[in-house]
Amino acid sequence: MTVNPNSALAFAELLIKKAPDFVELICASTDDEFDSAHDAFIGEAVDHLEVNKKNFAALDEVGLSGVFAASLKMPGVTVLQEAHSNGHVDITVYFHHCTPVRKKLFEAKIYDGPSYHISGLEQLLNRYATGREGRGVVLSYVRKSNIAQLVKSVRAKMDEDLPCSQQGHTSDHTIKWSFLSHHAHSSGEELAVAHVSCNLFLEGSDK
Repeated sequence: MTVNPNSALAFAELLIKKAPDFVELICASTDDEFDSAHDAFIGEAVDHLEVNKKNFAALDEVGLSGVFAASLKMPGVTVLQEAHSNGHVDITVYFHHCTPVRKKLFEAKIYDGPSYHISGLEQLLNRYATGREGRGVVLSYVRKSNIAQLVKSVRAKMDEDLPCSQQGHTSDHTIKWSFLSHHAHSSGEELAVAHVSCNLFLEGSDK
């Protein structure tokens, strides 16, 4: 097959114009560049949940994760629910356009206090992660009011207890009501985790 270089260039320019976030993702050469680019897609998935929270009010944790997983799908990416990795991971994402293939693990919880959030972190790091994956994600579906203060309480608890061999204090994340932590893993690697919160509170239903 002969590729017309002019056509290829025109296609590349069109792709950069129409899908800049996708271009940044597939062109990322470092883990930090890749995570930064993928944060844009995570942010869009969070936004989709939040603006449709009335429509999703009857969904449980698995249902919410199904909606979130669907929002992460794109060409060259496989998104699975309940895939097996030393247990059933809520969401697993494979990025086939990368060499080697990159993989992200997501553990999701409906918010029920700092200790419950940390239990999700423990599942992610101590059961599911092998050390080969990129930055993991703990998703928190928050149906209680005052999400900003709830996230601060989780960070305060983690910074006090340093769970899962946490390395230092948590740090800010580019996505609102979210933060980052770093942990020594049994593989000998230091694994980063993004803690991403979705505001699903509905007036008159603080549960």
